[in-house]
Amino acid sequence: MNRRTFLAYSAITATMATLSACGFRLRGSNGEANLPFKTMVLGFGDTSPLGAELRRNIRANGTAVITDRKLADASLDVLSETREKVILSLNSAGRVREFTLYYKFRFQVVDNTGKQLLAPTDIILKREISFNESAVLAKEAEEGLLYRDMQSDLVQQILRRLAALKPAT
Repeated sequence: MNRRTFLAYSAITATMATLSACGFRLRGSNGEANLPFKTMVLGFGDTSPLGAELRRNIRANGTAVITDRKLADASLDVLSETREKVILSLNSAGRVREFTLYYKFRFQVVDNTGKQLLAPTDIILKREISFNESAVLAKEAEEGLLYRDMQSDLVQQILRRLAALKPAT
């Protein structure tokens, strides 16, 4: 091992030791968030894919998801959830070349007494997708993947906002 390689390994080792000593840790991919609630009610329908993913992530963080608002520490109320597809650009023949996909979600969080813990909050996610008339099925599948990706991103953003709340004790 030459001197340059040894110095590079030494620098990497020293950096890792310093970061681990200060408590630094990468955020987990499963959306680890320390939620300040023991129990929550989620205002999603039973068949909502967003509700199912959020419910799974909240349970993974040690918070029970229940249905009785009076027994819950907090309730997440869904005010609106919309998906939108807007034409972004056209080609010279006037045909669609690109779309912009929007996923808009508005919610609030209240405690079991009705006190607002988080005012109505909007989260708007946007993705751009090219369009090709000769590959319509593939583009529809890509659109579905982008919406699922936005849904996962939305769940992580909601979890971060919930983890930042300070419930009244």
